[in-house]
Order: sequence, then structure tokens, then C-alpha cells
Amino acid sequence: MTLRNRVLVLVAAVAALAAVAVASILHASARAERRNETQPGGPRITAGRITLTTPGTMVFRNMAWGPHRDELTTVPAATPSGPRTASGLKCLRFYASSGTGVCLQAVHGTVTDTYRALILDAHLKETARYDVPGIPSRARVSPTGHFAAWTAFVGGDSYAGTNFSTRAAIVDTRTGKLIPTLESFRIIKDGHVHHSADVNFWGVTFASDDRTFYATLATKGSTYLVRGDLRGRTVTTLHTNVECPSLSPDGTRIAFKKRVKGLPKDAPWHLYVLDLRTMRETPLAEARSVDDQAVWRDNRTIVYAMPGDYGADLYSVPADGTGRARLISGAAVSPAYVR
Repeated sequence: MTLRNRVLVLVAAVAALAAVAVASILHASARAERRNETQPGGPRITAGRITLTTPGTMVFRNMAWGPHRDELTTVPAATPSGPRTASGLKCLRFYASSGTGVCLQAVHGTVTDTYRALILDAHLKETARYDVPGIPSRARVSPTGHFAAWTAFVGGDSYAGTNFSTRAAIVDTRTGKLIPTLESFRIIKDGHVHHSADVNFWGVTFASDDRTFYATLATKGSTYLVRGDLRGRTVTTLHTNVECPSLSPDGTRIAFKKRVKGLPKDAPWHLYVLDLRTMRETPLAEARSVDDQAVWRDNRTIVYAMPGDYGADLYSVPADGTGRARLISGAAVSPAYVR
């Protein structure tokens, strides 16, 4: 091949790559613009006032395309696929209990995004804010509303991989006192104090006594369910292979995602429920891999998010291993039930 032909081939290749890049940018731009347009067949959404103390409602992040995308939205819990009322407040992750909410937000900058946690009152008014050191992943509020917790990725981008680091923080919503990382707590593993540089925590869930919490501890290539003591500032391992625990309303069981051998590395989890008295595991009737911190609608039903056409959809499944998974609300994530 002559030099001239080589140059022509190079120019043609560069032009082709440039055309692909331009097409990709235009496609992404068009898709971003469409997100501001209501999709045909989507839920009916109207702006309105919502509170975190209206019994029998579900509050969640709306994922449907249109002017209310990413806003906290509410529906009657009995009709989760019905018309929605949007608050105007946008959150990446959300949870609420007893009139207290936590909203994890992105703050878009010129070069990069930063993140923050807002503590909300029953009318979604901000009462405090805290810097979050990475991409928000999980959020919880204690049953009393006195404590809030969040988890953020500070390295990597997935629990499925091995190259990630997390920070789990807890704040007293009454005093504003922040525990920026659970890594400051003393770890009791197999009856002994555990020290390791590779410790990570995520997925906090609270008991109703304003003292006890549960979370995932990862160390030395394994994950553990830990029970934490806010007064003693300790965590104690209870059970292996537990991620993103969620305590039942009656405080007797933990819903969690478990890594199952034979599943793909990027989708390795199935949902289980652990009885805290017997440590017996029950697999739930959801055959797909679930990457979420499930929510208990009541003592009988688990609710969780799965990938959907517009980001995520909410499904429910019985907590006793019977029945089947059921779609309850499309284009929704981060639900909290007001009881």
C-alpha cells in the first residue's frame, strides 16, 4: 500500500470515528431532552403538597420521564400504580419514618458533581445538610425518626466488583451529631476484636430502640451481617454472606441479598429473609438478581427495585418464600411507607 493510500485510509477511519462520536452525542442529547417529556402510557403526575405523616401512603423517587422526573412523589399504598402527586424536591436516594426524611442529592458542578444529604421534616423542609463523600447508594431512617443513615461509594461503582470502597454514616437528627463512618466503631468478629485496613460498611437498618442497628461488613473477601450498638460504638458479626440488610417492622427478621454460586459476577444476588432468633435463611420467590436494599411494606411483604425502561420499577414478593414476584409500580425507586 502506497503512502497516499495509507493516508486516505487513515483519514477515512478518523472520519468514520468522528461520525460515530457525533451520532452518539446527538442520540444522548435527544434522549436527555426526551426525559423532560411525558412518555405515552406513563403514570399521571400532578404537582402538589405531600407530607411524611399521611398514613397509608408510599413516598418514593419518581423515575417517569417528564417535568417531575426524580422528584419525591406519593401514591396511596393500596394503589401504588395509581396517579402520583409530585413534591418538587429531587432526590437520588430517599427514605422516611415517623415524619423524618433523608434525601441524598447530587450537586451538579462545572467539572464534577458533589453530593449531600438533606434531613427533612414532615413537610419536606430541610432541617440540616451534610456532605456525602461519594455517589449515594443507600438511605435509611430509624423507626422513631431520631437517626438517619446513608451509604456512598467512594471508589469503584458497584458492589458486584471487588474494587470499591464505601462510607456508611449515621446522624442523630435531634442533635445533629454525625458519625461520618462506621469504620470508627470497634469490630467484634467471631468473639475477638477485628482489625483490618480493608473494612467496608454499607446498608444500615435500624431497630426501634434508638440504639441497635444492623449493617453489612465486608472484610478479607467476605461479607457479614453485623449488629451495631450506637451507645457502645461496637459492631458484632452475626451471619455470613449478607448484604444490604433490612429489618422487619416487628424486629425479628432481616431481608437481604445473598451472593449465590453459579450466578454471573455482575448479577450475583438473590433475595433471602433471615430469622434473627434461629438464623434460618428463607429464599424468596424472586428468580432474578436483585441489587437493592429491600423495604418491608409490612411484616408479610418485601418491596424492592429492579431495572426498568425508565430507570427502575418496584416489585413485591411475600416474605415467607411463597407466591411470586409482582410488579407494583413502574418508573419508581426508593420507596418509604407511612404507617
